[in-house]
Amino acid sequence: MSAKGGSAFGGRILAIGAHPDDLEFGCGSLLAKEASAGSQIKLLVLSKGEAGTAGTPESRAEESRAAAKLIGAEIEFLEMGGDCHIKNTAENAFVIAKYIREFKPDVILAPHTDENQHPDHAEAGKMARDAARFARYGGLAELKGLATHKITALYYYPVTQDFAAPVDLVVDTTEVYDTWVKMINCHNTQLQNKDYESLVTARAKALGVAIGTKSAQGLWKNDPIRLNNLSDLNLSSRNY
Repeated sequence: MSAKGGSAFGGRILAIGAHPDDLEFGCGSLLAKEASAGSQIKLLVLSKGEAGTAGTPESRAEESRAAAKLIGAEIEFLEMGGDCHIKNTAENAFVIAKYIREFKPDVILAPHTDENQHPDHAEAGKMARDAARFARYGGLAELKGLATHKITALYYYPVTQDFAAPVDLVVDTTEVYDTWVKMINCHNTQLQNKDYESLVTARAKALGVAIGTKSAQGLWKNDPIRLNNLSDLNLSSRNY
């Protein structure tokens, strides 16, 4: 499935990341594209990278704020026990569910729930999934006083997943490539450790080649993608 150029979403997007830089590296190009289309974007970061070797929690938070400013996104940091201590508990999911009820997003973006080299990523993805469900349950005392909210869709973005792995949805992000690179480079402390810019842009370029563009963002679905008609979807990027 691919969405090439043309219209973007233009709604409310809640993007959740475990650490500073996860959102920019994992789905920053998509966030930039949706911001340019008028989407209202809120970023929730569940730690300040307290366990990292490079940078301080304060400097890493400032890097995330600078990246968010480039696309006009609102950003908040939540206390979930700190880097390497994030767990998908009901208590933590209720905290995110409150933000969902308050912000009322149409779409949530979260890290892929498959295990990878950092356990926080999968925990954050599972927590976002559970919080989205809690947000629509009317009988939860923990969320009393906030109107229920049902999102339209939850999609998972890659943090460290193999960039060649099949994805469910591909979005052409060529037009915001330069903005995305600027967002990546806000995280200067992390780029001193590893050439993350080359790593994540290589993934985007590989997906772009697959659909005939310069750059693309891949996502995985949480639920089946619903269409009214086949004509709602650009079914293929291949030339037959």
